[in-house]
Amino acid sequence: MRIHQPLSTTAALDALLAQPEVAAGVVAHRVLPARPADVVPVPDRLDPRLRDALRQRGIDGLYRHQADALDALAEGEDILVATPTASGKSLCYHLPVLQAIAEEPAARALYLFPTKALGRDQLVEIRELAQLAGLPLHADVYDGDTPAPQRSRIRSAGQVVVTNPDMLHAAILPHHTAWFQLFEQLRYVVVDEAHTYRGIFGSHVANVLRRLARICAHYGSRPRIVCCSATIGAPSELADLLTGRRVRVIDRSGAPTGEKHVVVLDPPVSDTRTGARPGASGMARRAALTFLRAGRQTIVFGRSRVQVELLLTSLRDGLRDGRGPSERVRGYRGGYLPSERRAIEAGLRTGEVLGVVSTNALELGIDIGRLDVAVLAGYPGTISGTWQQIGRAGRRQEVSAAILVTGGGPMDRYVAGAPEYLFEGLPEEARLDPDNIHVLLAHIRAAAFELPFEPGERFGTSPADDLLAFLGEDGHVRRAPDGRWYWSSESFPASEISLRVAAPENVLIIDTGPAGTRVIGEVDLFSAPTIVHEGAIYLHESRQFHVDRLDWDERKAYVRPVDVDHYTRADMAVTLKPLDVFDETPLGSAPGRVAADASVAHGEVMVASLATIYKKLKLDSHENLGWGRIHLPETELHSTAWWLALGPQAATGWSRDDLDRALVGAGHAIHTIACMTLMSDPRDLSMVAQVRSPHLASPVIYLWETVPGGVGLSGRLFQRSEELLAGAAHLVDACDCLTGCPGCVGPVGGASGARTVAARLLHQLRGAARAAA
Repeated sequence: MRIHQPLSTTAALDALLAQPEVAAGVVAHRVLPARPADVVPVPDRLDPRLRDALRQRGIDGLYRHQADALDALAEGEDILVATPTASGKSLCYHLPVLQAIAEEPAARALYLFPTKALGRDQLVEIRELAQLAGLPLHADVYDGDTPAPQRSRIRSAGQVVVTNPDMLHAAILPHHTAWFQLFEQLRYVVVDEAHTYRGIFGSHVANVLRRLARICAHYGSRPRIVCCSATIGAPSELADLLTGRRVRVIDRSGAPTGEKHVVVLDPPVSDTRTGARPGASGMARRAALTFLRAGRQTIVFGRSRVQVELLLTSLRDGLRDGRGPSERVRGYRGGYLPSERRAIEAGLRTGEVLGVVSTNALELGIDIGRLDVAVLAGYPGTISGTWQQIGRAGRRQEVSAAILVTGGGPMDRYVAGAPEYLFEGLPEEARLDPDNIHVLLAHIRAAAFELPFEPGERFGTSPADDLLAFLGEDGHVRRAPDGRWYWSSESFPASEISLRVAAPENVLIIDTGPAGTRVIGEVDLFSAPTIVHEGAIYLHESRQFHVDRLDWDERKAYVRPVDVDHYTRADMAVTLKPLDVFDETPLGSAPGRVAADASVAHGEVMVASLATIYKKLKLDSHENLGWGRIHLPETELHSTAWWLALGPQAATGWSRDDLDRALVGAGHAIHTIACMTLMSDPRDLSMVAQVRSPHLASPVIYLWETVPGGVGLSGRLFQRSEELLAGAAHLVDACDCLTGCPGCVGPVGGASGARTVAARLLHQLRGAARAAA
């Protein structure tokens, strides 16, 4: 018997919010008004065949940002298009590329995408557009899955080559002589989803683009660069660092939007003493079932592969026996066969698939049609990522809804306590540092292999001579009588560089599961003791792997796939020594304020760490399920750090135990806010608190970058120090636990009373800083 009936999105939302358990958890409900399209005529300079192709698609005009992009490129500018999801960013590069090919069939374009799925999706898009225009087009994907017989044809005849940064780095640039047709005629380089190129990965990609520009110059071309990005903070700075050029930012979207309801739901606390919560999955399931039973096409985002599979099973169970269309709900994540993913994407576009449960694999711009509802089971970690997932709903001028269900993690607790952060806060910045010395040296080696360096030639911001001389001491390069630097080693330097890690010495991660032995990733040596120690749960493309053995001497970790309801976090005994202070200032030294008896600084540090134990923490609630010991040697790292040091007056009136708990609790909250502010993975920054630093002789909280040499995070934290303290104070104040929990002050909570002393310290520091404001 059928007990579900179709409803409009608005009616289904009203029905959901009328449920008492849901209504009690609503912390925000915003209605974003509809916005009409800002359309301008298709420019006359566009080839008539392309104008006709657009008309066949029902496009009689271009959105404002699309027209602005075409105008800027026609004037010879490089651009970054930073507009919301589903605003038609792909036409900003497809049209100029096809225009160049229409004018000169020998013209070439290089498309870079962070994922294979996104690259293949856009390949279909440009082929269809070219077919409608009647333009002959040779466009192909060149990646690790490309069959060998096709590779030579792509090298010689490919007008549009779709690839990823890893293939460009390791398979194209080092073999540029086989690609001379591409580099001689290269007109456009497209860097899509540019906001994903941050941290150490972004720093590597920026150097890959430096090498690309160097090779293009060798063959006499200077392609224009088109970057596309989600809405982020400081987009111009990101684009300039990534491309090495002055880039024009186009961020005024002309795409229309329908009315959208955005609801933030916070499940009620189940234990007020510890702050334990039931997790986001239960409330997300309730919301998704309501919309699916109403016939509304819905996407549910989970934070991990395990959460996705559990939600999928739960939703299908809830829709059986006439209670909904269970057969039309699918899962989508890494690990599915490409054919399965393509079928699901097509089903979403046609409407055959009514609901999909996905990891963030569908957060990027893969075409999945126009959905009615997005349900987010947990805060994605950034404002930018949240709005990308929310943007999956409402792709037409109709009412849509997005439901964010917060969980028990620190970032979730901050958003639940301050939902205005989501609606009114500035998007996070994507930080990278192309001149990180470890990264820079690696790519100078690769660049020297590709082409000799001229005397005084710049690589990035400075001449490369000094670094080449350093490499020459080890025999990697030699200076010839003509003054040029030549590669002189027998090694293949690109093969020694992973774009995901900084240090040259890495630990390989080897899957020994039933599918056969294969290398699935690597991690830098310094991070290995906390990420791939024996007993760790290692995540790769949202899949869980159990680390069975870590061979430290051979630098290999052996893992097998598992499905478990927990993750692991390692504790480290850390010794941190400041080596150089780049900048230091009293806290509260802004104009109109009095300085507190505390200071903030950033500089170079040496970190010695010893992984001691690991904890098993439940995925949703972060509850401690057990622990184990780690038996590995101490490692050392030179990096950069931000730190907060208390003076004698600020430390007065504190017992040693209370101050110790306050520093750790406040440091944990500051770490949470730092990761949110800078759009960084929590593992990119580590925190250590010392009640009496042996080097500064005072109580100190350090946030240090886990990447060798750092990627510029500490300097930006220094500039935003008071913002960090304000956010940390709000996080601790807004939490509804009694004595402390993992969501506010970290695992030191519970009976320790860490929340009370952490709040006291944060308000003491903020109060002193604001005394004369």
